[in-house]
Amino acid sequence: MMAPAAVLFLVFFVLPLCQGVGISMTDWNGFSEEKNFVGFANFIRFFSDKRALHAIQVTVVFGLVSPFLLNVSGLFLALLVDSKRKSRVLLRMIIYLPSIISPLIMGYLWTLILSPRTGVLDQILQRFNPSLSFDWMGVPDKALWLIIMVNVWQFTGGPMMVYLAGLQSIPKDLYESAKIDGAGRMQAFKNITWPLLYPSAKINIFNNIIGSMAVFDIIMAITMGGPGYATESLSIYIYRQSFNGFAGYATAIALIMFLIIAVPIGITMRWMKNKEIEM
Repeated sequence: MMAPAAVLFLVFFVLPLCQGVGISMTDWNGFSEEKNFVGFANFIRFFSDKRALHAIQVTVVFGLVSPFLLNVSGLFLALLVDSKRKSRVLLRMIIYLPSIISPLIMGYLWTLILSPRTGVLDQILQRFNPSLSFDWMGVPDKALWLIIMVNVWQFTGGPMMVYLAGLQSIPKDLYESAKIDGAGRMQAFKNITWPLLYPSAKINIFNNIIGSMAVFDIIMAITMGGPGYATESLSIYIYRQSFNGFAGYATAIALIMFLIIAVPIGITMRWMKNKEIEM
């Protein structure tokens, strides 16, 4: 029964990975059939490429901050909507709705909101005080944090639903026993809720780290990697190098990116090992 999954994994992951290793050691331009072996030249070039190193910085910041905020906000909202109030279904739908919209479309919508002079937000601020007008996407130090906030706002519904499913699977008699023993809400959360949410947290952390490290569309929609290359992620840099005739170099960067993603995933797996509690 494992054979179909093993074949799919071999064909769509292992084989392309092996081919990628081979291409990364060539100067292939992505179009012609000519491929000259260059050894580790592409990897050496990467570590001397200031633009690539900056792309790593952007990717790491986005890939660590965004998952953290997604999990904190998702857990908070899950606790908020895990109630018997009649409006809980409507609240869940409103929070989750942005997650089903394409990040590209959502990015363009936020561009219309945040654009200087013509943006909706900027026009509202100008009516109150012209000095409040601000180029939200044009300041390098602030543009990346703006994109992170938009990403968290859009996708916090996913982690919320996973945590909510975990909360609803916790037996209620555990809370009743804790209440009889004199435990408060914070003690119950620390000793019952959070330990039993480790499976949900593991799913969310893995998915959020992988998705955030490979961020592409929302950055392209809002800033296109700008101003300059201030918000250019590694995925965008790979895309641009690949279609500019440096497919071999782009493949080498993709392999490095694979390792960069594997590191936080490995650390997280190590940290969460043996943390789960069986009910």
